[in-house]
Amino acid sequence: MKKFLVLFTLLFSVVSFAQTKVSGRVFDEDGEPVPYANVILVDSNIGTITNENGKFYLESDKKYNLLRVSFVGFKTQDIELTKSSTYNLEITLPSDSEALQEVIVYSGKTSKKNNPAIDILRKIWENKRQNGVKQFDYYEYDKYEKLEFDINTIDSSLINSKIFNGMEFIFDQVDTNAVTGKTYLPIFLNEALSAVYGSNVHNKEKEVLKGNKNSGFSDNQSLIQYIKDLYNDYDIYNNYIKFFDKSFVSPLSRTGIDNYNYVLSDSAYIGDKYCYKIVYYPRRKGELTFKGDFWVNDTTWAIKEINMTMNKGANINWVKEVYIEQEFDVLNDSIFLITRDHFMTDFTFRKKEESRGVYGKRTTLYDHYKFDVDRPKEFYKNQSEIYNDSVYFREDEFWDKNRMESLNKDERQVYKMLDTLKTVDAFKRIYSIGTVLATNYWEFDGWDYGPVFSTFGFNDVEGVRLRAGGRTYQSQNDRFRLQGFLAYGFKDDKFKYGASAKYLIDIPTRLTIEGGNRRDVEQLGASLTNTSDVLGRSLASSSVLTVGSNSSLTNINLTSLALSFEPFENFKVRFGSTYRTLESASKDFSIAYYEDEAQTEISKVTKQTEFSTLIKYTPGRKTTGYGVEQFVLNDEDYAELFLNFSHGMSGPFGSDFDYDKVQFFYRQPIQVGGFGKFTSTFEAGKTYGEVPLGLLDVVPGNQTLFSILGTFPLLDYYEFVTDSYVSLHMEHNFNGRLFSRIPGLRDLDLREIISFRAVYGELSDENKALNASFTNPVLVAPDRKPYWSYSFGVGNIFRIFRLDFHFRGNYRSLPDVRNFGMTGGFGFYF
Repeated sequence: MKKFLVLFTLLFSVVSFAQTKVSGRVFDEDGEPVPYANVILVDSNIGTITNENGKFYLESDKKYNLLRVSFVGFKTQDIELTKSSTYNLEITLPSDSEALQEVIVYSGKTSKKNNPAIDILRKIWENKRQNGVKQFDYYEYDKYEKLEFDINTIDSSLINSKIFNGMEFIFDQVDTNAVTGKTYLPIFLNEALSAVYGSNVHNKEKEVLKGNKNSGFSDNQSLIQYIKDLYNDYDIYNNYIKFFDKSFVSPLSRTGIDNYNYVLSDSAYIGDKYCYKIVYYPRRKGELTFKGDFWVNDTTWAIKEINMTMNKGANINWVKEVYIEQEFDVLNDSIFLITRDHFMTDFTFRKKEESRGVYGKRTTLYDHYKFDVDRPKEFYKNQSEIYNDSVYFREDEFWDKNRMESLNKDERQVYKMLDTLKTVDAFKRIYSIGTVLATNYWEFDGWDYGPVFSTFGFNDVEGVRLRAGGRTYQSQNDRFRLQGFLAYGFKDDKFKYGASAKYLIDIPTRLTIEGGNRRDVEQLGASLTNTSDVLGRSLASSSVLTVGSNSSLTNINLTSLALSFEPFENFKVRFGSTYRTLESASKDFSIAYYEDEAQTEISKVTKQTEFSTLIKYTPGRKTTGYGVEQFVLNDEDYAELFLNFSHGMSGPFGSDFDYDKVQFFYRQPIQVGGFGKFTSTFEAGKTYGEVPLGLLDVVPGNQTLFSILGTFPLLDYYEFVTDSYVSLHMEHNFNGRLFSRIPGLRDLDLREIISFRAVYGELSDENKALNASFTNPVLVAPDRKPYWSYSFGVGNIFRIFRLDFHFRGNYRSLPDVRNFGMTGGFGFYF
């Protein structure tokens, strides 16, 4: 999401002629707006419906002289168009007394009983699995997809803005959007042609990219794929349609009658198929629903055409408008197959009518359907393929032959404009700033400086900390990556450093070797799973905003070497070895241990060699790139499971302890239809053998003022220490489902969140006796009963801030405990 907003900010910072344009508003005789009225250009198939305020806009490349406006219960009005462009019409629909005697006119909430539209809806439910490619065991088709981004609401203040000095030529391409009637400037275009293979027998689908072409970002698969992933493929027949990480109730949903009003408004032949037209609109504001209409066949009950516009009151950020239209064609007189899908979004920082933003438009065309071509199950496995550079640099002849829809004048001009724009210094500066915000790195030729936002830090041991680092980077398909950093703490007067190298040996299996060394200061009490990332550093190690002293830090010298591979998609096996030395970084904190049974000799330094085997499975994770580091498209939107077995060996390099450790982790996010998102996390682990504090499992506390996933916000670092544990975290984000029903809160778009955390753990007497710390920390495990806490949160405050209120459930009698606390966090979410 953050990377998309950066792209949006970048685009935001940076004339063809139509024969007929018309806009206006429709009123009844009392001067009230008429929503969902039908507006068409006579003798064409071009039409729309009015929005909640009775507004509409239509556009065509052809010349039309007559506009027709109609709605059930009103007399149809024809308006003569004398000019090619006619704006701000005010049209009054007189009531039709004869029609009122013959039909039921629905306004406001429609009846769920004796409603012919709902009777038709039930027929659609009964037959929906009998339509489309679901009828065949195997199917194939070609898919052509066109993505476009446009700056909209172009006016003189934008054109004369200083930010566009030297780039004024781009405004020569301003045009008017056919859906909203706003002026816009095309600035990004991407085309992709794919072959899709599907099996309903194996419930598998495979997509093979044949060609990709875009304006200005030819080698950036991550950017292109991330934009495409915003517009996930969806099925209008499903109960919920998911995009922008939100679940919208489909107008064809079995729960639709509880969320929509339906009106049977018309019937007519479309081609040679007789169809009914149904208008639908939301029953309540603030919910993730649509308004629009659809045409449905009277025998197969398959959708022929559908238009959907997002409910303006929907609780979704950065999006002012969503418009969807789909068209279906008939095969063998009975099977309806999708042929065209158009999805348009108006991204904006503000939702006011006049606010400027960016249009994101995806048009997908489907053709060359084939059925019952039997292919083995192995064919559908999505294995990593070697990057094919030619796919992203197809010649013009390829596109002239394979495009299913010719580019219009605007789209053809985008390629030329971006080629010119990339030579302008002002645009280069804007693009560089956008790249820093998106990647956290400042790009140089072959070397990137960063992470930029890790340059400054603070903690009680190092004081003010400055850090400089970088990485080798030619492209996201690099098979080799070298990274490093150098840091300095002004209070402890010490330099820290880290360096790592990774090499991708084999692309199909993602066989990778990596290693490195880090000498740094770290807060080990903020995670149950010790990191083997030689460049990793937790937020707890250097957070400026903390509750209480953050002095329980550790000097760590970590060296690691690992080999990993993926035998199949999203399944990773990693064999690793580490050697680390641990020593307290503060005189107020101790990880010392007794070296003898008589407890007369104390060692302040833990030295340990460890070998580990990690199995990690992430079903549903989407990545892009063919290099040693892949870009994850759907952060936190997929399940994650790993099992780690570690063996500590005494002897090598002066290592001190023999032990075995097993750790299990499982995280599962679930979209609960229109009721939000539920995420559960379960962790368990056990250490076999006697080990000191530095090698035990610390229940992760959180003394920062930030909400950090996987931590216990009312626990201090090292408040609970275990050698065996089970932990459960549960969180449900209602996405405003409850607040949308409360007057006064409805318009604030707030989102309610509830959380529950619990952990149970034990610490053996042998491990307690081994540790030589008596004051900080005092080793206590949550073994009397599970420690638990609960939280209530309010998200989407000013659309970027979340505030959580935490309450401690038990263990209230321990010294200096926190029974209540607040944390917050910033983030960009739809």
